[in-house]
Amino acid sequence: MSRELITDWSAHQAATERLLGLAQRKLLIYDEDLVKLRLHEPARLNWLKVLLQSAQPNSIRIAVRDAEPMRRQQSQLLQLFAVYAHIVTVQETSEQLASLRDAMILVDNQHGLIRFDRDQARSKLLIDEADAIRPYLQRFEEIWASPGNVVGTTNLGL
Repeated sequence: MSRELITDWSAHQAATERLLGLAQRKLLIYDEDLVKLRLHEPARLNWLKVLLQSAQPNSIRIAVRDAEPMRRQQSQLLQLFAVYAHIVTVQETSEQLASLRDAMILVDNQHGLIRFDRDQARSKLLIDEADAIRPYLQRFEEIWASPGNVVGTTNLGL
């Protein structure tokens, strides 16, 4: 069990890579637009591909407040998600959640990176902390359950 306070973007990027490397079954992400997570970079795409190849249907869910940057700038990520559409779902949250400022990456119900404000790197990294992750899992489920639009992974949105 480990907890770490993250205060700068380079440490946040290292924590993101660490979490992706730990992911074996389940990945939940809530973020502004995925830009700061840089999931479209080759190393992270490879980690995601490994996870997608072994994951069960619907085990990867990503909720974003704004999907447009992903559509415009992260075509390789969308292509990967299209191949594994039965495993990954990306949803754009409703306008009623636009005021939320936090972000989170939750892995296998026991690891997480919780960013306190979408514009700042300040966050906490939780490794092997299932009890501490539980409230964030519940928060993610509440966010996911609010009305939103599924983000299509093809140009036509099909």
